[in-house]
Amino acid sequence: MPGYQIDKSLWGGETVFDALLDEVRKRRQEFEDQQYISHDIIESFKDVGVYRAMVPKALGGDERSPMEFLQMVEAMAAADGSAGWVASFGMNPAYLSALPPQTIDKVWAETPNIVFAGGIFPTQPAKKVDGGYIVNGRWKFGSGCMGASLIGVGVQPDNGEPLPRMAVMPAEKVKIEPNWDVIGMVGTGSHDLVVEDVFVPEEWTFVRGGKPNIDAPFFRYPTLAFAAQVLSVTTAGLAREALDVVQAMAAGRASVTGAPNLGEREYVQIEIAKAEAKVRSSRAFFYEATEDAWNSILAGGEPSRDQINLIRLATTNLAHECADAIRSTYEVTGMTGTYNDHPLSRIMRDSMMCTQHAFMGAVTLKNAGAMFFGHDPLPGYL
Repeated sequence: MPGYQIDKSLWGGETVFDALLDEVRKRRQEFEDQQYISHDIIESFKDVGVYRAMVPKALGGDERSPMEFLQMVEAMAAADGSAGWVASFGMNPAYLSALPPQTIDKVWAETPNIVFAGGIFPTQPAKKVDGGYIVNGRWKFGSGCMGASLIGVGVQPDNGEPLPRMAVMPAEKVKIEPNWDVIGMVGTGSHDLVVEDVFVPEEWTFVRGGKPNIDAPFFRYPTLAFAAQVLSVTTAGLAREALDVVQAMAAGRASVTGAPNLGEREYVQIEIAKAEAKVRSSRAFFYEATEDAWNSILAGGEPSRDQINLIRLATTNLAHECADAIRSTYEVTGMTGTYNDHPLSRIMRDSMMCTQHAFMGAVTLKNAGAMFFGHDPLPGYL
């Protein structure tokens, strides 16, 4: 597919990975209708290495680089936005690495292919008891929860601890309320998570944003920035797919009105050229910022504030530039692309969800702009 540099040998080989993409593409209406990615597809994600990608080799994982993982998510999102979004949570070791060392060993003791989902907000109070916490509450946006084996929820202990925690528990202890009724990314199954009087041992909790207890290069990459990147990069996959769809449409028959073929219309040529430039330039900035920070880590250091800032800026820029490009592809196709079952209609809806996410909001631009002038960003940005 034009624009990709993904090394498919890292993901089961070209034949296996392409077959998975084809299967995902064929079944995207199924995912949307049922509001989650089917379990056999989640198993295929495990087979190709989606969920062990960022797990250290010492724990049975593949220890991929951020660049390699992002390229995989991008390719998956081209096949289906929701599938790419759910695959992105293969970055879960970035969160779970803040668990105590003995718990980390338990998480991946049987398999490196652990599927983790979580609901952070709204943070709910948790009662501190001997040995752990009693957790109750409801959390929103549990993306991928239907296929998860472990689920984490955001809690604020009632014993005066200043920082919120994530309480991690087996998925069977969580009730999933299927209420994900939104315009796009419907197949992510981002339903509400409900927990009722579940005891969570202290060693299965961690402070959000806490220091990783795994020593490997990936765990020196900025966690919050990566959490934003894996979501934003889905728009790059969606945009590439949208451009491919328009190109294929232009190869079809001429307009029924006698107008020139889609690809022969001057205004279409101009808009698609602009869209192509938006996708390629924003994508280049995105991966350049990723590689620059990663190279600092491989050289034995850590990313600087400025490097992390550029990752955050490039991430937001990618989401919005690719969404603009998708809107252009949608508009030039006229009424043809407006039907709900047309690929461009689905891509358009999915891209609208990406730009609504808090990680890609205008506050990111405010923070990047503040740093440009030598001011500190808001807490949590870096």
